[in-house]
Amino acid sequence: MNKNIGVYVHIPYCNSKCPYCDFYSLADKSRAREYVEAVNVKLKNFTKDNFCKADTLYIGGGTPSSLPAEMLCSIVENVKKSFRCVPEEITAEFNPSDADEDYFKKIFASGVNRLSFGMQSAVDSERRSLGRRADKNQVEKAVLLAKKAGFNNISLDLMLGIPKQTGASLSESIAFCAELGVRHISAYILKLEEGTFFYKNSSKLNLPDEDETADLYLQAVSELEKAGFLQYEISNFAKAGAESKHNLKYWRLEDYLGIGAAAHSCINGKRFYYPRDIDYFINGGEPIADGESGSCEEKIMLGLRLKEGIKKELLSEKSLNEIPDLEQNGYIKTTPENISLTPQGFLISNTIINMLTE
Repeated sequence: MNKNIGVYVHIPYCNSKCPYCDFYSLADKSRAREYVEAVNVKLKNFTKDNFCKADTLYIGGGTPSSLPAEMLCSIVENVKKSFRCVPEEITAEFNPSDADEDYFKKIFASGVNRLSFGMQSAVDSERRSLGRRADKNQVEKAVLLAKKAGFNNISLDLMLGIPKQTGASLSESIAFCAELGVRHISAYILKLEEGTFFYKNSSKLNLPDEDETADLYLQAVSELEKAGFLQYEISNFAKAGAESKHNLKYWRLEDYLGIGAAAHSCINGKRFYYPRDIDYFINGGEPIADGESGSCEEKIMLGLRLKEGIKKELLSEKSLNEIPDLEQNGYIKTTPENISLTPQGFLISNTIINMLTE
């Protein structure tokens, strides 16, 4: 294999569990050093058998910043050494509560050049309802400290349809992002995941209803674009040139390697993953096969997440017959060769994808 791939490393540790989160994470960090060592062994072993370059590295979680900077730096250095290159984009997810100028300086010096902060909202009452520890001032401080350390490619997470959120409070959060001068926003609609605290207590959450949430999403698209954040994926917005190169690999079905408990990979048309179990991973467990990738249906499903859309040649004759009605109703845009979803279409993307793949 002689190609560029993306590398994802999962850090399954958090200082506390957010009530809406179903990602694999643990509070007990007693085996963290062993875990990072196991990550580095897996990376080295992969490159022994596969000659390729890593052009992106994404360290996610969990909360990578809950570990000492030295551990994250060791992963970055090991990726550079194992793949014999410096990835063009190296992202680390970060909790604003962990903001520390010395930490930022260390990881920036190691090669991390993009940060993704879990903000969720700039309204403190909304942040508290989501179990976030940092307040608005701490988020601002985190971004300013990161910039001082040298980071100019910063992303903020924004959640839509959260408890007590209104159009006015959403506008406040978007204005806050714009004023901070970050270059990327990920704006996700809250999904109640089975097994989470929010799922078990949904009747008590005072959530916006489905129509209100749809209005919040369309408002976010409009206001973010007015602020210079262009939508390039159903939930992602960026200043020109600041799109997440790593995440685009997922949606474009390009090769990526996932290392760590709960991490998924797609290499040469084969999918595989590690179980949600740090003991399995630390003890040298091998990834589990998860089928093949690259089907026409998968290309449609992932491609329609992107603003650029898909080639019409992927669609059957029956599916092509659905296009005029979808376009007339404002759900898609077409060119002679492509179709793509509008913001209204993104809201019912699952329905449209089912129509075009059945």
